[in-house]
Amino acid sequence: MKSRGVYETPGGAILFDAHRIMESLTMDREVMHIRDSLIPKYAELVYNGFWFAPERESIQALVTESQKNVSGEVRLKLYKGNIISAGVKSDSSLYNEDIATMEGGAEEAYNQDDATGFIRLNGLRLKTYSRSQSSK
Repeated sequence: MKSRGVYETPGGAILFDAHRIMESLTMDREVMHIRDSLIPKYAELVYNGFWFAPERESIQALVTESQKNVSGEVRLKLYKGNIISAGVKSDSSLYNEDIATMEGGAEEAYNQDDATGFIRLNGLRLKTYSRSQSSK
């Protein structure tokens, strides 16, 4: 027999949000996307009793590796059921002010002219699609 219930875990919600905030500072965006795309499958495997399945272990290895630099300090404000980030810092931070502001020494890391080629390359598939649709 299965039962459905709604459970509130305020402590869990606070820890989850704090962890996600830290991940946003210390994890590569694409690694986060891959991890997030696999989490529903992971949950399904665990829910269905496949804890010892090789696919669950493979996903776990990826998640474990993705977390190796996720450490630091997160400050939160709690107000009327809301969890608000009040600050975050980490020795493993991927944030670089020179690149983020694009001022000062950022020329070495990012040149705005680099975007031209990127935009043209990514727009190529859209041009190809548009041409194929206009002939119909």
